[in-house]
Amino acid sequence: MELTLSNPSIPLNVLTTVVLGQLQSKVQLVNGPTTSLKVDDSTKLTGDVNVTRYLIRSNNLLNEQQSVNQREASLVDALLLKDASIAADLVKQRQHSFLVSDNASLVDYLAWSVLSGTLQEQEYVAAVQATQVIQDTIALQQKAISDAANAANATPAVSIPGCDPTTNPLDIFRIRIATQLSSVTNIDPATIYRAIDIPRQLDHGDFALALPRLRVKGNPAQLAKEWAAAFVPVDDYILEATPIGPFLNYRINTRLLIKHTLELASARVEAFGANASGAGKKAIVEFSSPNIAKPFHAGHLRSTIIGSFIRNVYAANGWDVIAMNYLGDWGKQYGLLAIGYSRHGCEQKLLEDPIKHLYDVYVQINRDAEDEPTIHDEARAYFKKMEDGDESALALWRRFRDLSIVKYQEVYGRLNIEFDVYSGESQVGKGMEEAMAMLESTGLLQESQGAKVIDLEKYKLGVSVVQKSDGTTLYITRDIGAAKERYERYKFDKMIYVVAAQQDLHLKQLFKTLELMGFDWADRVEHVNFGMVQGMSTRKGTVVFLEDILDEAQEVMHDQMRKNEAKYAEIPEPLRVADEIGISGVKIQDNAARRVKNYAFDRNRMFSFEGDTGPYIQYAHARLCSIERKSGLKVNLDADTNLLTEEGALNIMRTVAQYPDLVKSLMNAYEPCNVVTYALNLSHDISAVFDTLWVRGTEPAVADARLLMYWCARVTLGNAMRLLGLRPLERM
Repeated sequence: MELTLSNPSIPLNVLTTVVLGQLQSKVQLVNGPTTSLKVDDSTKLTGDVNVTRYLIRSNNLLNEQQSVNQREASLVDALLLKDASIAADLVKQRQHSFLVSDNASLVDYLAWSVLSGTLQEQEYVAAVQATQVIQDTIALQQKAISDAANAANATPAVSIPGCDPTTNPLDIFRIRIATQLSSVTNIDPATIYRAIDIPRQLDHGDFALALPRLRVKGNPAQLAKEWAAAFVPVDDYILEATPIGPFLNYRINTRLLIKHTLELASARVEAFGANASGAGKKAIVEFSSPNIAKPFHAGHLRSTIIGSFIRNVYAANGWDVIAMNYLGDWGKQYGLLAIGYSRHGCEQKLLEDPIKHLYDVYVQINRDAEDEPTIHDEARAYFKKMEDGDESALALWRRFRDLSIVKYQEVYGRLNIEFDVYSGESQVGKGMEEAMAMLESTGLLQESQGAKVIDLEKYKLGVSVVQKSDGTTLYITRDIGAAKERYERYKFDKMIYVVAAQQDLHLKQLFKTLELMGFDWADRVEHVNFGMVQGMSTRKGTVVFLEDILDEAQEVMHDQMRKNEAKYAEIPEPLRVADEIGISGVKIQDNAARRVKNYAFDRNRMFSFEGDTGPYIQYAHARLCSIERKSGLKVNLDADTNLLTEEGALNIMRTVAQYPDLVKSLMNAYEPCNVVTYALNLSHDISAVFDTLWVRGTEPAVADARLLMYWCARVTLGNAMRLLGLRPLERM
């Protein structure tokens, strides 16, 4: 016989009859949503009362036909109502140590099953519990609970690419849906898994399967009805399948969703959301790449924070990532800068702020060149000396470069940006020479008015000049050489150039050239573009320095903080905190829209902290930290998560559970705005319950559960913030 025991409330009345009838070796115990007994292929009883009655009668535990047993039979009927007050009254009315005699019998065991979870008639309950039958019943109950827990935590033994229940709580449910439906339809579980989504309207279900995505023959709406009818719960995870048109919607056990989400988030902490899908793969992300002697302005911010974000995304998906800053440190502009420095340079200003001073020199020499066009000829001649290896020319250039990198590193540190490699156009040597030789040998180079070009017209990519008539190289020449050197050194599986959309044609020409040169890794390079910050020009001197923006943001936020003197006094390093809040405002505003969109540079937009902003996200995180501090409790990882019954708690945990999905999806489009939206949604969920789901002043068990929930929400919000390059604040 197969006895299915409902979980989590295993029916003790059934177990006592199993033990009393000595059926432990004859009954196979399994876990399921409802209690049932399958006697054979034609006989199945459902419900613990029906199962108990059957076991009593079939095993002659009580002969109800004998008149001497009529009182005991009536007691069985009353006790199977499972009403504690009725059972307590029967115990009070007894005339013996037990219900019908001085020895415990079937009715006492049934009475114990009703009263054992209450505080009623404790002396009687203890006496019954001391009997061997009940001791064996308790042992059987513990075994059933343990087996149920093991079965519940065991995921189906099927491997689906991209599915990882050990890191993603939603996959615990999706893999069950996929394997169950596969057993009914013979469709590959991986195909089903990829088609499972979270519906926008949760009143339709917790998961939705769009049948047209499965590409099976037949009417999707009719198939949805047939497959829903064939659904049978195999455990306590997936409770229901409902057809709605061509969709098959699934309802899950949200109690288990909360439990597993808290378990994974608390076990993985800052690794929660990350996965190992890219293990063993290497990526190079080239980003920021400012031109030396030109300012680090708000336009550079876009490449810098988007590139850092992509680096973080790849790392979170298990890749080995090299963050590379490919400085614009070569070209005719450095000849122009050298000529300008000889006229307008100041040693003291150069040491104080090299980027600012070199920028001022660059603007001034361009103004001079408007009246003296021969300055450009001098600049070209100077750069030719640099390319020819003239040491005096290179010494000045190296000084400009080294001083600029030191200053850049200060700004990057402030922005929470790190690079593994500082490279530059000037560093490309042997690779460029070898690339030029390959271009010659493959017949890709053509002569055009003394210059060497690659004709890409048939690919609708125009003509690419790789060497000027005077022998000097251009961007694409050095980019080809750099790509070749990087592959030879790093053997990358992916190389990403984070460069503005203005350079789309240049990157397309580069990638097509690499392909035509026969490099088998040419399909591993990718251009991630973004819209421009409009309203700036370096030559006219109207550019706004990024440091000025950050300083102003810091000042604005510091002024806001000082308005609350009591809180301000509690904050250590208030200027650092103000700086972080200001930087958060700048970054979140810049990342609020799709990266391909242009936007006009606007201080008011940058410094607007109303509504969905960086400071709002920082405040949500700091407030969660405050709950932990003020609770006076330590986070209890073994808290009873079944006590998180409120809708607001479920909303928070649903959002937390979706974070691993978000991290995985970011590999498809590299959109920081998706993480911004997620962080704001989680902040809203948290804010919605601050005034109702208190930790202090509640029962200890409830306080523990809520504190664990808030702690895991804080961990997840912090992970999302770090993905965006923010430093989560604990006080503000």
